[in-house]
Amino acid sequence: MHPYAEMLVVVLLGNLMLPFISAQNEPKINASDQTILSAENSGKSVTLQCNLTTAHTPHKESFWMKNGLEITNTRTEQRNTAYRINKPRADDSGEYMCVYTFDMAPNANATIEVKAKPDITGHKRSENKNEGENAMMYCKSVGYPHPTWTWRKVDGTSYTDIDNSTGRFFITNRDNYTELNIINLDITTDPGIYECNATNVIGNTAETTILRVRSHLAPLWPFLGVLAEIIILVVIIVVYEKRKRPDDIIDDDEPVGPMKTNSTNNHKDKNIRQRNTK
Repeated sequence: MHPYAEMLVVVLLGNLMLPFISAQNEPKINASDQTILSAENSGKSVTLQCNLTTAHTPHKESFWMKNGLEITNTRTEQRNTAYRINKPRADDSGEYMCVYTFDMAPNANATIEVKAKPDITGHKRSENKNEGENAMMYCKSVGYPHPTWTWRKVDGTSYTDIDNSTGRFFITNRDNYTELNIINLDITTDPGIYECNATNVIGNTAETTILRVRSHLAPLWPFLGVLAEIIILVVIIVVYEKRKRPDDIIDDDEPVGPMKTNSTNNHKDKNIRQRNTK
């Protein structure tokens, strides 16, 4: 065989064997199965575990991450590593990862999903606006996987789904946040109860917001109320003055004190004459 042909065969065989050799050299990690947080196991601690079973080069250390961020105080040099969640709640759910580092090789990792149904942690309880203004309602949640958000208006036992097709309703969704904006509020059709619903593969949760829409004259009502009270008070005073009896009015020309009568004066004069004759 020609030397160049032999070299070509060696190169081709090497390229074919390279993925197999690389796969054989990759570290192997045994990791815990996914965990589902539920009301039944509420309060019970959850332990996530990883064990580096195979590595062709010595590992340096390992640590844990949650949703792409390293969890503090989890670095260790042991091949068998664990992370414990005490009293897990919905906000403890997410994508956990154990990571092993090597001096002479790339990092190796394994992913463990901790799932929980959405828990709405914040929402606007009420919104008070005037007709013609814009209203904004929102909901925030925790839980994994990230929920699918829906909005609807509650009318007794019936519901009306809300979407962006009307031209006045606009819904904005992110992973754990949703927002409903209503523009140019109508006082006859828009007031009511609005519900946000968060749903994932584990379950769903909903919360409501009360929207109140006032008339354009609403800001003037306090002023009109005060004005009405003043008018009523003035009318009462006028009526009272007109109904006063004439006897209750004192004439300025009359003397204030009691007047002495002539009979009294005559009696005093008589007493004086009697004392003089004696």
